[in-house]
Amino acid sequence: MKPTPIKREIVDQLVAKLGIDDFAKATIREVKQVAAMAEQQSGVEYIKMEMGIPGLPAAKVGVDAQVKALHDGIAHSYPDIQGYPELKKEASRFVKAFIGLDVMAECCVPVCGSMQGTFASFLTCSQCDPQKDTVLFIDPGFPVQKMQLKVMGVKYETFDVYDYRGDKLGAKLESYLAKGNICAIVYSNPNNPAWICLNEDELRTIGTLATKYDVVVMEDLAYFAMDFRKDLSTPFQPPYQVSVGRYTDNYMLLISGSKAFSYAGERIGVVCISDKLFHRHFEALSARYEGLPFGLVFSTRMLYALSSGTSHSAQYAMAAMLKAASDGTYDFRKEIMVYGERAHKLKEIFLRHGFHVVYDKDLDESIADGFYFTIGYKQMTSGQLAKELMYYGVSAICLITTGSHQEGLRVCTSFIEDHQYQQLEERMAVFEENN
Repeated sequence: MKPTPIKREIVDQLVAKLGIDDFAKATIREVKQVAAMAEQQSGVEYIKMEMGIPGLPAAKVGVDAQVKALHDGIAHSYPDIQGYPELKKEASRFVKAFIGLDVMAECCVPVCGSMQGTFASFLTCSQCDPQKDTVLFIDPGFPVQKMQLKVMGVKYETFDVYDYRGDKLGAKLESYLAKGNICAIVYSNPNNPAWICLNEDELRTIGTLATKYDVVVMEDLAYFAMDFRKDLSTPFQPPYQVSVGRYTDNYMLLISGSKAFSYAGERIGVVCISDKLFHRHFEALSARYEGLPFGLVFSTRMLYALSSGTSHSAQYAMAAMLKAASDGTYDFRKEIMVYGERAHKLKEIFLRHGFHVVYDKDLDESIADGFYFTIGYKQMTSGQLAKELMYYGVSAICLITTGSHQEGLRVCTSFIEDHQYQQLEERMAVFEENN
């Protein structure tokens, strides 16, 4: 067996020191910590694929607008809990430009990133009806959303969509919804971590069932318009970002500034709620919150209690970025397409050395190249593969932590640098020979 780039004892000692009993269940932060410490001890650079952090500069149009707002003195003022009016207007316009949906500006509410958006959404949805106390995840998905529910004591169900694409999705969904205890359905599209993209037929199925069983669909659009197989870059012209909003009035769209605009550090996003849902009165919410409708409970109760609003200057940044995108003066897709280019190169290397893509298809079409993809290796379990790759200076997280039932890892392309393709090629050649 050829020697590995990182001595095995270095990784083994660090894993033991951090108390990681099962590498399959190691968190993103734990994997990151092992990689950082092993890199320091060995002097060998790690190819870091575990963290879903943007690897591009923040959008200049946003930075300029935020800096101007700060210079103009905005930092001394509390933001309106409903949001900066210009941001609300531009969020409504952006949804029309790139999704083709009509959502009133009133119903677009700024949040401290989609993380806070989902937390406040979970709180609101789980209190609409005492009989509906459970959230349903179409997995795999973002692990922290389940942690949020644990923090607030809300129950959840989950299923891996791997075997339930297309015509199989409806029956699977209905098997949960028919119980009468589901208050919300959650998924990301494109998907973190699998990068699968639910299509119009599947979204129609979800929307139709959401209406039938009166549940709210939380559509996480963190990777907005990042299905690079389609040209989604021209505002107010099809093709549009696909959305469940075409098929039900029970929807909340979570639009983040973090990935599309590389504005992760300022924690800014917008939750766009359908007009009908925003103004709808639920008996349980009305009794608990002075007769307020769904949308005002979300903003004036949940968000107000959580943070009393969203960073004022960041709202100016988000408004400027959305406006420039809708005006056609800022092609945000052009900047982020580098993630797809990186994924294509990385997949080629892994596939050449005996790996396979776990979530490889959207029905009969190969998945897009994008921010994430998934890999497996022969009969190795997720935990075995993740730990083995650490010896080769490659860090990634296990799919099991995302609600997937498949054996494999999530690979993130955001931090890959040009010189690392050759490194990966050389290391995976040794990996293949040793395994």
